[in-house]
Amino acid sequence: MSATDRTAPDPAATGTDPVGDPYLRTRFTLPSRPTTFLRRRRLLDRLDQALRTPLTLVNGPAGAGKTLLVADWAAGLPSPVAWLTVEAGDQRPGVFWAYVFEALRTCGARAAEAAGAPANPGGVGHGLLAALAAELNARDRPAVLVLDEYDRVTAPEVAEQLEFVLRHAGQGLRLVLVTRTEPQLPLHRYRAAGELTEIRGAELSLTPQEADALLRLHGLRLPSHATSALVERTRGWAAGLRLSALAAQGSSDPERYLKEFEAGHSTVADFLLAEVLKGRTPQAQDLLLRVSVLDRFCPDLADALTLRKDAEPLLAELHRENAFIERLAHSWYRLHPLFREILRAHLRERLPGLEPELHLRAARWLRRSGFVAEALTQGAAGGDFDLAAGALVDDLAIGELFTGLRSDGLLQLFAGMGPEASSEASDLVRAAGALARRDLDHGLRGLRRAEQRLFDAEDRPDLAAARLSCTLLQALAARLTGCPPRAERAAAAAGQLLRDLPDRLLDEHQELTALLMTHLGSVRLWEGRYEEARTALLRGADAPGGSATVLPRTEAMGHLALADYLNGWPGRAERRARAAVSEGELAGLPGPPGAGLGRMVLAAVAVDRQELGRARSLLDETAGSPAREHDPVPTALRALAASRLLLDEDETDAAAEAAETAVPTTVASPWAQGHAAVVRSAACLAAGRPDEALRLLHVVSGEQPVCAVEAAAIQVAAGRPRAADDLLGAVRAEGRAGPAVRVGAALVRARAARDTGETDLARRLLARALLDARRERLRRPFLRAGEWIEPLLATSPLRELAEGWLLPGPPPGHGPPPGHGGQPRAVSETVPLVPVELSGRERDVLRRLARMRTTEEIAADLYVSVNTVKTHLKSAYRKLAVNRRGDAVNRARELGQL
Repeated sequence: MSATDRTAPDPAATGTDPVGDPYLRTRFTLPSRPTTFLRRRRLLDRLDQALRTPLTLVNGPAGAGKTLLVADWAAGLPSPVAWLTVEAGDQRPGVFWAYVFEALRTCGARAAEAAGAPANPGGVGHGLLAALAAELNARDRPAVLVLDEYDRVTAPEVAEQLEFVLRHAGQGLRLVLVTRTEPQLPLHRYRAAGELTEIRGAELSLTPQEADALLRLHGLRLPSHATSALVERTRGWAAGLRLSALAAQGSSDPERYLKEFEAGHSTVADFLLAEVLKGRTPQAQDLLLRVSVLDRFCPDLADALTLRKDAEPLLAELHRENAFIERLAHSWYRLHPLFREILRAHLRERLPGLEPELHLRAARWLRRSGFVAEALTQGAAGGDFDLAAGALVDDLAIGELFTGLRSDGLLQLFAGMGPEASSEASDLVRAAGALARRDLDHGLRGLRRAEQRLFDAEDRPDLAAARLSCTLLQALAARLTGCPPRAERAAAAAGQLLRDLPDRLLDEHQELTALLMTHLGSVRLWEGRYEEARTALLRGADAPGGSATVLPRTEAMGHLALADYLNGWPGRAERRARAAVSEGELAGLPGPPGAGLGRMVLAAVAVDRQELGRARSLLDETAGSPAREHDPVPTALRALAASRLLLDEDETDAAAEAAETAVPTTVASPWAQGHAAVVRSAACLAAGRPDEALRLLHVVSGEQPVCAVEAAAIQVAAGRPRAADDLLGAVRAEGRAGPAVRVGAALVRARAARDTGETDLARRLLARALLDARRERLRRPFLRAGEWIEPLLATSPLRELAEGWLLPGPPPGHGPPPGHGGQPRAVSETVPLVPVELSGRERDVLRRLARMRTTEEIAADLYVSVNTVKTHLKSAYRKLAVNRRGDAVNRARELGQL
């Protein structure tokens, strides 16, 4: 018989292990649970599966609560539980198995008189293990063997022997391994066979509800938001939560203490440094300290920080050992946030002054590798703003300062940039930051400095991205100052520069072109060049790029809505404005300017419909809109909508005062001037000053159709019918007037006809105005027309046209359609009974319909005729079983066709 097959004397008699030392009985005892122990039912339920699978693995980092969880579960089991806390000396197979044998005997899983135990500390015979497996396999009820801190056993021989016993013990053994590392067992085989129960670190993390219960056990009651923040900071790490709670017990303000406590100087730090850092090799400790300056890292990036080439094996080993390092996709890692805080504090103590250099090494590696966003963060953290600004500009990402997605974060990132940053890129970022904050003085000064530096370096081809970025800022500056020539020059320069830059960069930053076109369209709109503005704005509104171009798209759509409103198309303006507001809200942008402009258009339309409460509410929503600061278009529109509202509420002085603010002292806009003049003129007329009212109208021309018809109405009321007719003739020649213009013009001519005794003509003109206005729900022109209109509206045909929307009474056509008995249509009448498949061109048309394009605009965009667009629309309507544009778009979305 070999030495490894010899058995020791009866353990009950000797009470010693193979080395001759007495068995340490504390290693067989279930750990006691403290009074503040939290029982977690969800994990106990998972552990109950251990009774149905041969192997259970509870694997998590130090302090995750593994041991107490399993002890709590084991204490409630009816089956015998052999508990063994493994120690470093158990690396020797003979000592390890002697303790396993004794643990099984102590709990009653083996008979007291059962013979056999290893006698040699260095090994155990195969026969002895086979006898143990056979003995366990013969049991009626399985024995549960818990090996706590199993990660201390690293000998492959022990793992092979344990797997042998487990496999041959059959239903007689349930093995539970509590460990920080992955055991050297064929887990894949057990997993594939459904014979493995696993609880990993993610499941061991406490939920906010469990954390709240744990804090209450420590006498702490925190608001739910404070508990959630603590869970986020600790990632639900049980020991971190418990140690934090113990430390906070002595504080007079536990909530504030837990929010502000310095992790690097606390009992949490002591625990982690002792459990994770101490005992590591100098290389592993150095690696952990250096990567603590990063949110995430890969082996190559870690090597750049350590200036060595050993990061890959070190990181793999640290992850395998659950050293508070999490593996992400594609060989990237990140540290536990609390561990990272502690390591950074330790880095500053152990290697003072190194942290900025580590940030810069990381920034240079990240920039070379194409991780621009992280390069910016690291460059700024290292204090090299020239490097950070260069990364932003070279990547054509300067537009992100204005997209509303990363804008606040980027502005905060560069907030600490001082005058020592002096590159072309730094000048551009400095100017962009000021313009984004609408600090026009500093923004224009910084932009002039950047323009001069780029002019002086015109022979440098590496500055193409900087020059294109400069054109974006020039276009924005032109928009904010109302300077069309400068915007046109910037757009022309951008067109040249776009050809010199890689397609990859342009594809990745569609927001740059979208912003340029929106700025250009805004300036053209300010100047009153509606069709040219529409061309640029449609490019901005149709920009690809997903969430990156949401803000310029919503701004462009808001400007298009305003153009429709200024040309007398309130219904179309309302639809575009709603689309702008909806897109901004769906993107989750906090008060984007496009949505602000959209709300202002909706407020102006509400005034025209005499929904004054709604108009005031919409204007109140835009009171703090950043778009109004130094941006003339929304500033003027809000002032005009507010002045018209005040005028309709008989606040004539306030209305005139508000209208004056619509016209800036620098570059005037024809439509802003015209609308302001009309409001001020109406206020003068109401105050009995007709001569002054007429004098104010000299700036109004037929090129501003809505202004012109309102000015004509004032002229007729002031006894100047010929001047009114001349102004209306100019509007008629313009040819782009919408229903609001037609209604106003008809009312002016109706009053002139009535004044000359042509009552029949006046009625016909009024009827035409009522028909146009009813479709648009335009009430304001009639309510401001004056007393002359009342006798005409009292006549039977006209009263019927006005009832239900302008005058009290049932609306025309009120009631259900014939044959429906007042019941809703059946589903079969609205939903196609066969699958719908739209053609690609039909989907193209519907997508543009969803953006409130007219038929003519869709035809121009798709390079087809208007009749072709109408044919596609009819086909789509037929397939979708609808007969209206809005219904077609909604139905196509429901069916997943858009």
